[in-house]
Amino acid sequence: MEYIPAVVQAVPGNNFTVYAYFSDGTVRLADIKPLIARGGVFAPLADENVFRSRITVLNDAVAWDLEGNRNETACIDLDPVKMYRESPVVDDPLEAVA
Repeated sequence: MEYIPAVVQAVPGNNFTVYAYFSDGTVRLADIKPLIARGGVFAPLADENVFRSRITVLNDAVAWDLEGNRNETACIDLDPVKMYRESPVVDDPLEAVA
């Protein structure tokens, strides 16, 4: 059976990047700046406070809970399959802190 990527943890990085922890144990680093530059639905993420403080995981995907109530219909989320395929595997940044 083919692996279906599922995000289990999301941590904001520097310069509008996200560390996505997947259920297969990999950590992948996604650059969100190109999405923010598009504006539209991603425009609220240009506010670094929103980007860093509202990040979460909803439905196995990196998401930003804009209203703070975990409403799946009022969040910005990223396709975990695309993120898994297109983002490079990196070392866990939290291990360096421990």
